[in-house]
Amino acid sequence: MPTTLNRASQIKEAPATDPRMAKVLQAIKLYQRRPDALIQILHTAQGIFGYLPLNVLQFVARELRVPPAQVYGVATFYHFFSLKPKGEHQVVVCTGTACYVKGAQKILDAIAAGYGLKPGSTTPDGKLGLEQARCIGACGLAPAVVIDEEMQPKVDAAKVGAMVAGKTGVAS
Repeated sequence: MPTTLNRASQIKEAPATDPRMAKVLQAIKLYQRRPDALIQILHTAQGIFGYLPLNVLQFVARELRVPPAQVYGVATFYHFFSLKPKGEHQVVVCTGTACYVKGAQKILDAIAAGYGLKPGSTTPDGKLGLEQARCIGACGLAPAVVIDEEMQPKVDAAKVGAMVAGKTGVAS
């Protein structure tokens, strides 16, 4: 586990008056502070914050009475959790075998180059985030991309670029 999670000086305690933390606490209480509900609680927290800030992970660990390493391990193991803020618009390029064979890497490379991104990063203005997934379960629709939680089947780099530009208002 990175030392950043243990360094109290780097973890800002969430203000008791923060309504988002109250909602996380409400979810923790709903699951009766059971450690086996960690994934559901992290889903709730990410839904509230848009990602999982370290102070929220620390809060969840403390409230569930589990080691911070356990919470951090779960949050970093599963692809659907993010420790960094995502873009206002999110593009997920599937690079599973079927999608890869049909040009997913070209799509990923074009979006990355066009917006100056690497998979897992967000533009400095916070408008666009780029993710890469090993498989999204849409092999028959390859190559598939998910833009703002909407599946886009049988696309190419130009089509995805146009969709992204349409959503963000910024051409690549």
